[in-house]
Amino acid sequence: MDIVDKKTRSKIMSSVGQKNTGAEMKLRRSLHKIGLRYRLHDKRLPGSPDIVFPRFKAVLFVHGCFWHRHGCKATTTPGTNVDFWRRKFDENIARDRRHTAALQDAGWRVAMVWECALKGKGADPDEVAKLVNEWLVSSEKHKNIPAHVQAVSSRREISFSKEGP
Repeated sequence: MDIVDKKTRSKIMSSVGQKNTGAEMKLRRSLHKIGLRYRLHDKRLPGSPDIVFPRFKAVLFVHGCFWHRHGCKATTTPGTNVDFWRRKFDENIARDRRHTAALQDAGWRVAMVWECALKGKGADPDEVAKLVNEWLVSSEKHKNIPAHVQAVSSRREISFSKEGP
């Protein structure tokens, strides 16, 4: 049961941003601190990646665990209107896969940085930036940070691995 009324919930949900989120800003500061330069939200690329490294032909998506179904403790499902949320989450996962495939088909390397790696207890954006830097100079085509969590969709399990979603 929701603790706020429908009007308040609608206002809260509509204010959730897609760009320049807190997690994204933390990562950008840490990347900049270690000398990495990048472009933001390139609309010419599929999915308009959050961070683009043209020099490395690599992109980062900073995904919210709730919206993109990471599988960590932030991956909750609201108790009301469950069918709507299942469809919404399934669509998000399918869209993420399409964007990743289109980017990789175009020769881009793709990394997903999950919000839980940047926020909350034990999160270390500077460590995440180091992992991103190591990935950039490697030959790995796909990376998930953190990689140890298995995402669970509402109807099926989806493993995210180094090879891609």
